[in-house]
Amino acid sequence: MDTSCQQKVFFTFLPQNITKAPHYCCPVIDNLRSEAKHMGNILNEEEHEHPLIKSTLPPQPHGSNNHSLFQRSCSESKKLWHIAAPSIFTRLAMFSITVVTQSLAGHLGDLDLAAISIACTVLISITFGFLLGMASALETLCGQAYGAGQQRILGVYLQRSWVVLFLSSILLLPVFIFATPVLKLIGQPVAVAEQAGLVAVWLIPLHLSFPFQFTLQRFLQCQLKTGIIAWVSGVALAVHVLVSWVFVYRMRIGIVGTALSIGFSWWLSVLGMLGYTLFGGCPRSWTGFSVEAFVGLWEFFKLSLASGVMLALENFYYRLLLIVSGYMHNTEIAIDALSVCVTIYGWESMIPLAFLGATGVRVANELGAGNAKGARFATVVSVVTTLFVGFIFWLVIVSFNKNLALIFTSSSSVIQMVNELAMLLAFTVLLNCIQPVLSGVAVGSGRQAVVAYINIGSYYLIGIPLGVLLGWLLPSGIGMWTGMMSGTVVQTLILAIITMRYDWEKEVCFTKRSVLARNGTVLVSFSSNKIKLYNALGLVLFFT
Repeated sequence: MDTSCQQKVFFTFLPQNITKAPHYCCPVIDNLRSEAKHMGNILNEEEHEHPLIKSTLPPQPHGSNNHSLFQRSCSESKKLWHIAAPSIFTRLAMFSITVVTQSLAGHLGDLDLAAISIACTVLISITFGFLLGMASALETLCGQAYGAGQQRILGVYLQRSWVVLFLSSILLLPVFIFATPVLKLIGQPVAVAEQAGLVAVWLIPLHLSFPFQFTLQRFLQCQLKTGIIAWVSGVALAVHVLVSWVFVYRMRIGIVGTALSIGFSWWLSVLGMLGYTLFGGCPRSWTGFSVEAFVGLWEFFKLSLASGVMLALENFYYRLLLIVSGYMHNTEIAIDALSVCVTIYGWESMIPLAFLGATGVRVANELGAGNAKGARFATVVSVVTTLFVGFIFWLVIVSFNKNLALIFTSSSSVIQMVNELAMLLAFTVLLNCIQPVLSGVAVGSGRQAVVAYINIGSYYLIGIPLGVLLGWLLPSGIGMWTGMMSGTVVQTLILAIITMRYDWEKEVCFTKRSVLARNGTVLVSFSSNKIKLYNALGLVLFFT
């Protein structure tokens, strides 16, 4: 640990920290020593097994000296995939629930398909992206606390996130209640807007499941309990197929049935993870409901808000480009071609988003454990792994560029434009495999607000204006997609520069200070003439 970190020493409240202090004839100090011994005996058992900060010595290097670089890389990659693989399956399973619903709606009629598509693609995506981003604050808090061995506080963080995200979801209800007039305002046909507004009201149960779905996933993921998340998601998908068929074909409640079936399946997933958490699946991190969940809500909200803005801005970016493309020349073909590319991009993005979460957890765990070298090594392995995955997708798109659009359309004009966009799509996919990992590093170190500002600048001040300009100068699809990729390039370069300039030792000090401050642990500041001791018992000054 560097000298800057040694200027302030943070440690848990153990009796030896008090008993070694000079003995003064002061009843207050004597009482404090006695109370410290009592509190220390309570904390000793947990701290002996998982010390928050083991010592003031530099942390041990990641892996022993006799381990080769290859062995260390394999070990870190195994940890990364242990988190990412179930997360990929979970995201694909939950995404497929919407696909199944849209497929059933398509058999009901064109109007119903248009309504459910607009409701899911536009309305749900707004609240989904924002609440999912807010939930990623748990990756920072729980990941760092788990790495520091402070598992008890994880349950408090989970309950606090429920309060903040549920209140936020209530504030977002007007998106569904006033869907019809808003859709009419942006130019949707009256029949489609009214039907989509009806669907939106019945999608409110789905919307209200997001605060619990996203937070429980991250709570379990930070403890490496990813298997249960995948199992619950798989069961929810299987049940959804059956329930959707019953609602639509047996009970014949039409488009309302499709909306209700989505909410039912998502709540089933929530109940599965909640049951696992409450009934013995997390004995160290869940110790019951606590009033501590209502303490520090504002600080938690600020971190969650930064996370929500970070992901929401990225989620809205591509949809805004599609809306803008509607005002270009050759509109119909441009929108169709861009829609095909964005759909392919959306399916592929499930994998990088899983690595975003996995990288955030790994970096937070290592920082929480005081292992600067481990955090840096986890970042390198994550970047290399996702680059390899991105290259595979790049190769697939380049090799089958002439056949990509055939999955979605038979229009020769659209197929031709998608073929022209394929190379841009391939490089965008490659960039998209790097950017989430770099964002995950920021999430793991608690710097979501920085990424939010970068997203605003690169996407909305560069990507969209350049996309609009190039959309007029070049064939619409190529121009718009070039603008989209330019924003992603700028964002990736900035995040890469920030990551390369990270001082990981200072990040460890910052993380330890944050974890101790959140947990109300004793903070001791040493100076040349005095020692200040802050704790729950009060403030005592020992003059030396």
